[in-house]
Amino acid sequence: MLSRMLEAEGYQVRDASTAQEALSILTTRPPDLMILDVMLDTEDGFSVLAQIRRTSDLPVILLTARSQESDRVFGLKLGADDYVVKPFSSAELAARIETVLRRVRGRRPQDMSTLVFGDLEIDPDAREVKVHGRKVELTAKEFELLLFLARSPRRVFTRGQLLAQVWDSSAEWQDANTVTEHVRRIRRKIEPFPAEPRWIVTVRGAGYRFEA
Repeated sequence: MLSRMLEAEGYQVRDASTAQEALSILTTRPPDLMILDVMLDTEDGFSVLAQIRRTSDLPVILLTARSQESDRVFGLKLGADDYVVKPFSSAELAARIETVLRRVRGRRPQDMSTLVFGDLEIDPDAREVKVHGRKVELTAKEFELLLFLARSPRRVFTRGQLLAQVWDSSAEWQDANTVTEHVRRIRRKIEPFPAEPRWIVTVRGAGYRFEA
């Protein structure tokens, strides 16, 4: 259920039914974030978190039915980035994930090298976009939206996720059509055929993705 909910939000999900399987995934192909249940079959999530923290600062959100303050404090002291108590809504968990990822991205230095996708060039340092070598004038927010999508090729983002990441807002405070309008404007400026976009593609019922 959790995997399906996260996939509907645009995330790529890998699940593990045991602690050893989870730790194996972390060593072979680390994810952007881990959701860790405290109540596991063979060992508790606290011990798994302790093992992770010996070698990694991977963002971890703990899920648990334990609501006592002492358990929450223990998990946070072990290095959890957040702690969600069951039962919880999918909207709450999605919001917590976005908050943790935004905080972690803020700590990491951004790669400022120019992104080149065929005829499209995006220079984060100069904040310039070129198509066929010709500079394209974008507003500040249009540039930030294009850059954000281009830094995660093929990943689908909902309009709510884009509001959170690019506008630092949410659909509760800002109309999600803001994203739609900005995508439309960007397409008019960078796409040879805006009605049949090459770069920013609409994924029906989900959101948008950048095609590298």
